[in-house]
Amino acid sequence: MIRLLKILEFALSSLARRKFKNFSIIVVYSFTIAVLASVLLLTHSLKKMAMDVLVDGPDIVVQRLLGGRHELIPTDYSGIIEKIPGVGRVQPRVWGYYYDSLNHTNYTMLGIGEERQRFVMVDGKAPADDDQCMIGQGVAGAQHAETGMDLLLIDGKGIGYSCEISGVFKAASDLWTNDLVLFTSDALRRFFAMPDGLATDITVEVFNAREVPQVAQKIKRLLPDTRPITIDEILHTYESIFNWRSGLMLTIFTSSLIAFSILAWDKATGISGEEKQEIGILKAIGWDTGDVLTLKLCEGMVISVTAFLVGVSMAYVHVFLLDAPLFVPVLKGWSVLFPRFHLVPYIDAYQIIVLGFLTILPYMASTVLPSWKAAITDPENAMRGV
Repeated sequence: MIRLLKILEFALSSLARRKFKNFSIIVVYSFTIAVLASVLLLTHSLKKMAMDVLVDGPDIVVQRLLGGRHELIPTDYSGIIEKIPGVGRVQPRVWGYYYDSLNHTNYTMLGIGEERQRFVMVDGKAPADDDQCMIGQGVAGAQHAETGMDLLLIDGKGIGYSCEISGVFKAASDLWTNDLVLFTSDALRRFFAMPDGLATDITVEVFNAREVPQVAQKIKRLLPDTRPITIDEILHTYESIFNWRSGLMLTIFTSSLIAFSILAWDKATGISGEEKQEIGILKAIGWDTGDVLTLKLCEGMVISVTAFLVGVSMAYVHVFLLDAPLFVPVLKGWSVLFPRFHLVPYIDAYQIIVLGFLTILPYMASTVLPSWKAAITDPENAMRGV
């Protein structure tokens, strides 16, 4: 152990003698790791936040298909679904999208009925009648509106529509409610000029979570023109979307990977004449090949581990303290009203270990291989730089 510590001490002094060269390597190395780690940390955090919220959603969402496309579903279907054993609450939903041409923004419109008590993360109160609505902070900012003011829109018939704003969602729910406008179900049905007896979809509660796939199959058999979507399918879809977007970001920053590969390759193709002379002197004063390799391994480990820790720390600050301003617009989605929220520090240890494995080990290997070639060279030739 003492011998290893002495070699490590000598490695640190050797790196200090070439501090400018090693510092430039650490800077490039750290930047590469920071880019990759930022994408991984941001994706995992958004995915974790999405999963935590979606897991409390409906067990099954039933949509009606016509010509392979989503169509309005008769509310009478809810009575058929309620008769299936194991099914609890069945609720038709009215919702849709609205484009505000004045502010060039998209809003999500949702009608609420008896479940209005679930929406508690608001400043103000939920809509009490058809003349009131509740909005997210993004809508409030776009409309320059607040509680007590009127929200002016254009309904499905092209007629001006006005309703009183009864409340504004708090920032804690911005991820899901930033572009959301809540009406009563009857008011939203009139706003969209939706015929009576129809809804956008139907949510289904299943008492036993293990019976959700079986219930979905029964719904499909009883109502062949529907598409039951289970909570597991929704979670899998969101996970795939975030994985695809993170893959897109990693593809964009492939250039940083190429730069790192060039750096490692340059390190592997040879060492400087000064380093060869140093190895030759060490061999001449009694160091064996194993000691030389241990020395170079320590040097590579110091540089790579330092760069890895600095890079991951930079990624942590960028993602969780600065809210990832460089990558968030791509990974959040298409909405114009980007929600402002503080990312919760979710870290996947497996991803960090894999990132370290793919970045630390190659550099250490590229450091040891050329040193081994110099170590087995005759000391006299090595000191001459031959």
